[in-house]
Amino acid sequence: MKAVLARTVGALSRRTGRGGTSLPGKLLLRMEPRAIARLAAAIPRGSAAISATNGKTTTAAMAASILERDGTRLVSNRTGANMAGGVATALLDARGQGDLGLFEVDEFWLGSVAEQLRPRVLLLANLFRDQLDRYGELETIADRWHEVVATAAPRGTRMVLNADDPLVADLGRDLDDVLYFGVEDRSLALPGLQHAADSKHCRRCGAPYVYDAVLLGHLGHYHCPTGDAARPRPAVAARDVELEGVRAAAFTLVTDAGERRVRLPLPGLYNVYNALGAAALAQALGASLDDVVAGLEAVAPAFGRAETIALGDRELTLLLIKNPAGANEVLRTLLLEPGEHDVFAVLNDNIADGRDISWVWDADFELLAGRIRRFTCSGTRAAELAVRLKYAGVGADRIVVEPDLERGLDRARADGAGRLFALPTYTAMLALRDLLAQRGAARSSWAAPS
Repeated sequence: MKAVLARTVGALSRRTGRGGTSLPGKLLLRMEPRAIARLAAAIPRGSAAISATNGKTTTAAMAASILERDGTRLVSNRTGANMAGGVATALLDARGQGDLGLFEVDEFWLGSVAEQLRPRVLLLANLFRDQLDRYGELETIADRWHEVVATAAPRGTRMVLNADDPLVADLGRDLDDVLYFGVEDRSLALPGLQHAADSKHCRRCGAPYVYDAVLLGHLGHYHCPTGDAARPRPAVAARDVELEGVRAAAFTLVTDAGERRVRLPLPGLYNVYNALGAAALAQALGASLDDVVAGLEAVAPAFGRAETIALGDRELTLLLIKNPAGANEVLRTLLLEPGEHDVFAVLNDNIADGRDISWVWDADFELLAGRIRRFTCSGTRAAELAVRLKYAGVGADRIVVEPDLERGLDRARADGAGRLFALPTYTAMLALRDLLAQRGAARSSWAAPS
């Protein structure tokens, strides 16, 4: 009866256009606090969980593309509703029809969800500074994750960890069975740690890490000078990485089962990391190397994450930004595209975005300043974004401020030709996606996946 009531509420919510991706689960958990444990226990092959600051939704989409190749029916929160309510809703909607659970989980909610889900495999991909008003500093989440690992590993959960993230890799230090992944190609190394790099000191002794290669934010090849910590050797790795602007990336996937060249239809080094995490997770669940490669090469962008939409006579590419590390990788990717760029950025400060927008001052817009033809600023904090761009060196004559999303999109689209790059924060991405759906250019964010 409780499940029927929760499903009915969700159906009504979807019919009224309010989504319903979390509401049924929230209602069910109020009536039955252990509902996730009960529903997850009925999945024949158990579950896997993914958590990270950046890339959870894309990594989950990649893992799903791999795992479904052999006919596996997944129970998954594909819409990205990754708190307890969203996980409960996905389990509720499955009605016992799935073979294997695959859930992305918000980093702050990981402890309570994992305690009930009891995943067979847990992928922890990265920790970056994000939503300081909600999460606090990185160490707060790292301490929570340490508790999760200390509880889950003795129960048989296998850990899949990013060797290149010092905070994440350190979580596996005292475990016997950890599957690490990482990028071995040092040709992509940055000159040094960026000013916005987050994890710079050893959690064991506090000494600053020595980096042999900085690849993305604080991710790279590192060691503690006192000998307390060092980057583990990854069993799943990427070599010979080639980045092809906003279109694609290619790399050689190295695993214990062999090496294969992968052409990923998603851009940026950050998506190479996402692909490695998905490959390692799938390998831990028994997927073949052939399925891993085929799944990665067939993956479609999750909405708002390097998705390209035809918008009249222009193409609109959506690239989600929500913190310094992610924004900087998007900017690095845009640098690979030739010529001057038209950019439509939407900066919101809603609760799901984080009220604190000071992170835009740590995003290196200076990288792109000389390549901007027109930069349209929209969203609740459009004016502050425009100020940031002026300090980055973008000329005032190239900046347009239009807080209203619809009018901002129309101005950005009308003034130019060719590809338009949209850089929205999280709630802005959902609103923009739904605006495009209203105009018939895209599916609704709440539509069930095909």
